Amino acid sequence: MRTKGHELLLPAPTWTTWTGGRWRVPAGARSLRALVERHGAATVATDAGLRPAWIKVDTSSTWTTRSPEGYRLSLAADATATIDATSVRGAANGLHTLVQLIASDDAELPSQVIEDEPRWSVRGVMLDVSRDRIPTMQELGSIVRTLASLKINHLQLYTEHTFAYAGHETVWRGWSPLTPDEIRRLDRLCQTHGIELAANQNCFGHMVPWLRHEAYAHLAETHGDWMFDIWPRSGPFSLCPTDPASLRFVEGLLDQLLPCFASPWVNIGADEVYDIAFGRSKAEVERRGRATVYMEFVQAVAAAARVRGKRAQFWGDIALSHPECLSMIPSDVLPLAWGYEPSSPFDDWGRRLGGREYWICPGTSTWRTITGRTSERQGNLAAATKAGLDHGATGFLVCDWGDSGHQQQWPVSLHALGEAAHAAWNGLQVTASHVARSLHLFGDRTGSVSRWLDEFGDADLPLRETCGALSHPSRTRLLNQTAIFIDLFKQLDEQVDVGSVAHWHETLDRLEHLASRVPTCADRLVHDELTHAASHACFAAARGAMRRDRPDGSWIDTLRRRLHGLRDDHARLWRIRSREGGLADSEGYFAKIEATLAAPRGDGHGTTMFE
Repeated sequence: MRTKGHELLLPAPTWTTWTGGRWRVPAGARSLRALVERHGAATVATDAGLRPAWIKVDTSSTWTTRSPEGYRLSLAADATATIDATSVRGAANGLHTLVQLIASDDAELPSQVIEDEPRWSVRGVMLDVSRDRIPTMQELGSIVRTLASLKINHLQLYTEHTFAYAGHETVWRGWSPLTPDEIRRLDRLCQTHGIELAANQNCFGHMVPWLRHEAYAHLAETHGDWMFDIWPRSGPFSLCPTDPASLRFVEGLLDQLLPCFASPWVNIGADEVYDIAFGRSKAEVERRGRATVYMEFVQAVAAAARVRGKRAQFWGDIALSHPECLSMIPSDVLPLAWGYEPSSPFDDWGRRLGGREYWICPGTSTWRTITGRTSERQGNLAAATKAGLDHGATGFLVCDWGDSGHQQQWPVSLHALGEAAHAAWNGLQVTASHVARSLHLFGDRTGSVSRWLDEFGDADLPLRETCGALSHPSRTRLLNQTAIFIDLFKQLDEQVDVGSVAHWHETLDRLEHLASRVPTCADRLVHDELTHAASHACFAAARGAMRRDRPDGSWIDTLRRRLHGLRDDHARLWRIRSREGGLADSEGYFAKIEATLAAPRGDGHGTTMFE
């Protein structure tokens, strides 16, 4: 019988044919995972002296596949496993699938033939290492091996100020930055595991960590007031695109950064530069138009990358919102069409890009949350996947950001990345089971961790559907964050009319129920992180509910004590996976929350903006 998918595999394969009989797992097969993690799947697949004798590999197979990364894995009753592929990459993918099957810990598996190939040739992950978590080298190694097992083949680490540029110590001092030597070592590890590590440095906007220092302040577009969409902002954000010194500064960064990477790609950022035209470029924008001024600077940075042997990518939000920009994108520059909601207009963007090469970029829906956002993540992945396939996107890059202190625990992000890896491989044409996600992400063979995380991520869904005013005065639905998270930063008497009190208490009840049944798994750290996340979410929901229906403040002292414990636990868990740098900034968000647990401000109409 031929079926789509496979309950034990992540990503689920395209087709599985059950051939009858049983395949007995060979003695010593459990060591295959360690062998692959040590040497890389490609090396094990192609080195007959290293590879166990019961695994047969043919990389010149006549088996037909549309992708060089496709493979056919056959488990026969004679206890052999045969991988047919047309390339080493395909054989490596087949070996990763075999490792996952063996992880079920069963003595026998059904005899079967798996035929599988990816929908995208580039399946990437971008991790934010600037707001505020920078993983330790040991943790980065673990992440690379996990991503490789999920058949991810591209990785970017988003940096603003967390690469150790020589001569710029003022900017990164105290942040435990990634050093050139660490990046080179990570690059070699990625190559071993079939992953392309690409450079990523925002070269236009999001430059506050630089521009707030006196030595770089002269490069800013403005130090005055400007509008980020509808929100008033003040102070520096973007480089001034009309100042030649801005390009010279970027060129100096690229001179140091780019030689650390074997990949031909560099992501130059250039997103959300809303402050352009509010400062020094105002006259030029009035004369020639915002789109022209914007794209000319992007062109210049791309040219700087080109002469250094790299090909530029850039976030496409500004270009896609100004159609006149699209014809100005150089043919070798890759726009990244990003959006993080189910409603993101991926289909419209695909049509606007008119068949040119581009990548589709959904998100994990974890940032500005404690719990994640399950429904939004799944809807966002589905919308991006369909539009990307319909309009010929050549790559899939899922983004995991860390806005507002990177409060989400790693299991919340990892669970979302597992689902994204599944979408990137097969276009959501088949389903990845809870068992597969739990087993291969957390070592849980019951599926309970994945089920719990999906439920956790929708605990405040009714509030997200009705509390948009917490962020935007004209919206009903809340975007880009959870209600219990953004509400943490409101004053005690601020916007207490937003959200049904009944919904707030129902959310608290759901979270307390989830906290009472945090699933156990083999990794004690994962259990501790889930326990902390559940406690943190309960605190947030309790604060939201109490400030709406108990204005006497009798609960404040109790919550303040709980907050101190959460902050201490946050720091303890941080130090296990992440570097010390960034922790102080992340803890600052707890200080902001504690400051609200003081006397109410009294007007009830203030707004709170945070990054």
